[in-house]
Amino acid sequence: MSDPVELHDATALELHQLLQRGDVSPSELAAHFLARIERLGPELGAFAHVDADAALERARHVEREMPKTAPLWGMPLADKDLQLRAGMPARFGSRAFADFVPVESDALVRDVDRAGAVSLGKTATPEFGLPSYTEGIAFPPARTPWDLSRGAGGSSGGAAAAVAAGLLSFAPGSDGGGSIRIPAASCGLVGLKPSRGRVPGGSGIGSLAGLGVAGPIARTVADAALLLDGLVAPAGYPAEHPFALRAPGSDGPFLGAAIRGEGRYQLGVMTETPWDDFTEIVVEPEAHAALERGIELADRLGHGVEAVPPASEPGYAEAFRAVWQAGAGGIPVQGEGEELLEPLTRWLLRRGRALPATELVAALSWLSDYEQRVIRRLASYDAVLTPALAMTPRPVGWYDADDGERNFAQQVAFTPFTSFVNVTGLPAITVPVMFTEEGLPMGVQLIGRPGGEAVLLSIAAQFERRAGVVGRRPPVW
Repeated sequence: MSDPVELHDATALELHQLLQRGDVSPSELAAHFLARIERLGPELGAFAHVDADAALERARHVEREMPKTAPLWGMPLADKDLQLRAGMPARFGSRAFADFVPVESDALVRDVDRAGAVSLGKTATPEFGLPSYTEGIAFPPARTPWDLSRGAGGSSGGAAAAVAAGLLSFAPGSDGGGSIRIPAASCGLVGLKPSRGRVPGGSGIGSLAGLGVAGPIARTVADAALLLDGLVAPAGYPAEHPFALRAPGSDGPFLGAAIRGEGRYQLGVMTETPWDDFTEIVVEPEAHAALERGIELADRLGHGVEAVPPASEPGYAEAFRAVWQAGAGGIPVQGEGEELLEPLTRWLLRRGRALPATELVAALSWLSDYEQRVIRRLASYDAVLTPALAMTPRPVGWYDADDGERNFAQQVAFTPFTSFVNVTGLPAITVPVMFTEEGLPMGVQLIGRPGGEAVLLSIAAQFERRAGVVGRRPPVW
C-alpha cells in the first residue's frame, strides 16, 4: 500500500482508485484518518463525536461483506450532527439533546452505508443547523483551517473544516439556505447543493418550503461528483426514486461530467440579491475580486458572459423569515428545556410558534410563485455566476449571540446570494477561484437550471483547472 502519511494528500477519487486496486484497505484508510482527526480535530472544532471502534468495525464489515462495486466502497466520511445514526449520539449542536441516542438511522445515513462508505463520526453543526456559522455553546467553534481566528461557516461547518484540513477526503452536508455552499466557500472547497428531488435521502421534498437538501463538500469538483453519485444512487445506477416528484434532466452518473469538464455555455452574471429591499448589501472588495476572477475565467474559457438584468422582488425577506422562524418553531423542546437553547434559537423558536398560520400559508404561497418567476427569468442562461459570499470568512465571535434581529441581519450581509437558490429548488455549486493577500480563500457560485448538475460540474471543473488554486494547503495540514 501507499505510505500512510500521504493518504490524506490524495484526492477522494485517488483514494477510491487505491481501494479498488487493493493498494489500501478500508481499515487502513479509516485508521489513518482517525489518527489525523485525533491529532488535528480539536483545534478545528470539526467533530461533534468520533467513534473509532465503531468506524474500524464498520471498515472490517465493508472489507468482508460488501462488494467493491458499491459506489463509495471503503471511503471514509462522517455524518453531519443533524443526521440520525442508530446507536450514535445525535446532539443537533444543542445542549438540549446532550444525551439523545437514536435507535434508527435517517435515510441519508442508510444510503451512505448502502453505498459502502465508512462513517468515522459526526461533524459539528450549529444548534439545529439554523445559522450560517458554526459557533454554539454546546461545542467549540468550527474554524477554517486557513485562519483559525475565523469561522468555518455553517451549518455544515464541521464537515467543511474537516475536509479542508485533510481529516476527511469529502463529506456529506445539508443545505437549507446555503449550509453546504457557505462553509465550502469559507474553507476553500467545492460545495454542491443539488436540485430539489435529486438526492433520495435528502431530497428537500418533505422539508418546509422544500428548502433543505443533502449534497457533497469536497476539495475538488471530481471528488464532489464522486460523492454525489453515491448519494444519488447508493445501490448503483439507475437511481431509485422513492418519490413521484424528481429533479428533471439526467439522473447521472455525474462523475464523467466533472472529469471531462467540457463544453461552452452561456453564463449570466448576477450582483443583485433578493435581500436588497431588506437591507443594504455590500459586496466587499475581496468578494468582488473573486467575481471578477470568475468572469475572467469564463471569458478565457470561451463562455458567453452577460449581466442578468436586475429585477426587484419586494416581499422576499418577509416570506423567507417567516419560513425560517416557522421551521424553528417545530424544534421538539418544551417548557424548561427551552432554557437550554441558545438565545438565537430560543428567539427563533418563540417567533415561529407565535406565527399565525395564515401568515405562514401566505409566505409559502409567495415563495412558490417566486420560484416560478426566478426560473423563468434565468431560463436563457446555462448557469448564473454570483459571488459565493459577500465578505471574507467572518472572525469567530463576530455574530451577535443575543440580539436575534441583529444576528439575522449579519447573516444576510455575509451570505445574501445563497438562500434564494433553496427557495427555487435550483442546483448550485461554489468553487474557489483565488486567495486574498491574507491567504483567505474566495470563491464564486454557479447556479444551474433545474436538474442542471452535470453542466455546473463541467463549468466548475473548467474554472478549477484554470484558476490554479487546487492543491494549495492551509496552515493546518
